[in-house]
Amino acid sequence: MTRMTLIEADTAPTAPPWSVTEWIGSEPLTVEGLVGRVVVLHTFQMLCPGCVQHGLPQAQRIRAAFDPVDVAVVGLHTVFEHHEAMGPQALRAFVHEYRIDFPVGIDTPGRTGPIPVTMGRYALVGTPSLVLIDRTGKLRMHAFGRPTDLQVGAAIAQLVVESSAATVLPSRSPERERSGCTTDGCRCE
Repeated sequence: MTRMTLIEADTAPTAPPWSVTEWIGSEPLTVEGLVGRVVVLHTFQMLCPGCVQHGLPQAQRIRAAFDPVDVAVVGLHTVFEHHEAMGPQALRAFVHEYRIDFPVGIDTPGRTGPIPVTMGRYALVGTPSLVLIDRTGKLRMHAFGRPTDLQVGAAIAQLVVESSAATVLPSRSPERERSGCTTDGCRCE
């Protein structure tokens, strides 16, 4: 089981920009353009068994479970092996056949080795990897392998609530003060 821990907001770095050669199912996306939503970045290779059996289905479940107003799911095809077999045309067919309903970007090939540009910027060790970016564009977590749906859902929910908690709490009003109610709770009087 993959262990997941969120980086504290005040120490989290800004998420690096994505370097994408082509987008499938979307206009070009950027980290900056998604500020205001929690971003779930799922990196995969279409010939990776763990990606096909676990990572991509999990990303599709996340997409179905969370309101897209709050959470954006983005796929990133990060090819670091078998480059000839996993080109853009094959990926477009793969996305269609597997009915992937979220945007998928093709990571820019590495300039000096097999590791694609965005994969290197995020210091990912393989695929599948799951990256969480908070509503302010900070990199809050990345996990390699198979985190459970419960772990991932809890982390996403924490980020959704964390950045909207201030707007969820009711404000103090004179009527509430007189009735014994405050934003901390209601006292029996």
